[in-house]
Amino acid sequence: MMPKNYLFGKKQDELEKIVQLLNLPAYHGRQIAEWLYKKEVSTISEMTNLSKTVRTLLSKEYEMGLLKFLKVQESIDGTKKYLFETISGKFIETAYIPEKNRSTLCVSSQVGCKMGCLFCMTGKQGFQGQLSVGEILSQLKSLPERKQITNIVYMGMGEPFDNLQNVMDSLEILTSDWGFAMSPRRITVSTIGIIPGMKEFLESSKCHLAVSLNSPFEEERKQLMPVEKVYSLPKVLDVIKSFDFGKQRRVSFEYIMLKGFNDTKRHVNELVRLLHGIRCRVNLIRFHPIPGTPLESSDFSTIQEFQNALKAKGIITTLRASRGQDIAAACGLLSTEELVKG
Repeated sequence: MMPKNYLFGKKQDELEKIVQLLNLPAYHGRQIAEWLYKKEVSTISEMTNLSKTVRTLLSKEYEMGLLKFLKVQESIDGTKKYLFETISGKFIETAYIPEKNRSTLCVSSQVGCKMGCLFCMTGKQGFQGQLSVGEILSQLKSLPERKQITNIVYMGMGEPFDNLQNVMDSLEILTSDWGFAMSPRRITVSTIGIIPGMKEFLESSKCHLAVSLNSPFEEERKQLMPVEKVYSLPKVLDVIKSFDFGKQRRVSFEYIMLKGFNDTKRHVNELVRLLHGIRCRVNLIRFHPIPGTPLESSDFSTIQEFQNALKAKGIITTLRASRGQDIAAACGLLSTEELVKG
């Protein structure tokens, strides 16, 4: 028997084409989009403003394709980590981070990752596949806390711009009136600096950009992030400087603080020089230890000094709170390696 296709994750124009191929009027595509992204249904049979004949016809060719989570772990700080099984039988993780005035969902865009960054547990798992649009969006739609979520960050497993088209389509569905109708100002996509994808994202989306920086010196960055050999930091910054972000859109730089490696006054001075003229913020992140790496986190007093030195030079600098470390949900820790082995 031929495998069925999936409706969840399709854009409105794609749904209109699907119903037209079934010799149905295009407006049924708009009705299906509303069921998929605005209402609480899990089967085609629940789409009650479609006739029974239309639902039967659809069900012969299509399934919903909405992933359900298999397991959830809760941290002592309230962070939750959800485990999903993909359609191909792989595993991904998603982190839900509640705070006083906002709740953030950290979504994955790939199964594993190709990029091999020294500080990231996901990279140690290797690359196992791209997530479809529906698999990306299921991480939002299937959560019990979905209605509490105010912000989404693409900072989970994988490099978003290495799965560019599916990530861009997922952003369109999240922000369109016919989709989840979220403000793009509530969504941030993080990249290690894949320049072609970054350009397309800046031109085609209004969501915020975050760039994983981690050292202002190319040789040091190369040691941490092999991507530096292909897309160097100066070239990444040239793209950002050439783009007009306007007043509503933000670019931020992620900076993992590593003891004796990237936490000195020399690094502060070079960051100030590199970021001159870019309206941005720097997010300092404590390093969370992972097996098989010599890296250690800078101590808290060093991080505070680093933050104060950047602020004194006029750079907005925040220290990201470490959340969910006890359940391996904090920055750089998402990995399903043991599950895959099992």
